[in-house]
Amino acid sequence: MPLDLDLDSVNASLRNASPQDVVRWALGLKRPTIATTSMGRNAAVMLHLVSAIDRSVPTVWVDTGYNLRDTYVVAERLIRDLELDIHVYSPLMTSERRNAIMGGIPTVDEEQRHQEFTRQVKLEPFERALADFAPEVWLTGIRREETEHRRSLDIVSLDARGIVKVAPIFYWSEEQVEDYMAQQQLPTCKHYFDPTKVQDGRECGLHTAA
Repeated sequence: MPLDLDLDSVNASLRNASPQDVVRWALGLKRPTIATTSMGRNAAVMLHLVSAIDRSVPTVWVDTGYNLRDTYVVAERLIRDLELDIHVYSPLMTSERRNAIMGGIPTVDEEQRHQEFTRQVKLEPFERALADFAPEVWLTGIRREETEHRRSLDIVSLDARGIVKVAPIFYWSEEQVEDYMAQQQLPTCKHYFDPTKVQDGRECGLHTAA
């Protein structure tokens, strides 16, 4: 039976809750749940929050194949130290082969080529993850201030795919994120590249796909 939530009421009740309490609320729904990570600069915050409460939550990482060495080094450290139940999904084609076929990473001005690129490196691998886990709840590290689209959401929202998306640090500022990283002595990925965003303030596609 699908989750039937009064989102306005739920968000009002969670508005001043701690991220830990939001994670506990989500897990308390007792529905198939995944967490996702980009292994980006401050990805350790959500990984730490969720793993500190329940290490058994599957964490899905869509590795585009375009990550930098620093990302992989920090990712391996986090997987080991936090004892994550990590599941890595990669594109069906290698980045070098795709670069040869597509002539490199398309710019945002090349709309159709960029959409196809995003489908190949982000959306298709994520669809495989959704097929494998069939989640009803999705723990994500998105924050309100990051993009225009995210300002239209809330701590709990309904994804276009029908998944209940829960964002425990939705209202955190960049300063709060960095403070948590420092307090918990979490490693940061200083060099991170998302080929689907190209520039700050753009969506990567996972949160806007239908």
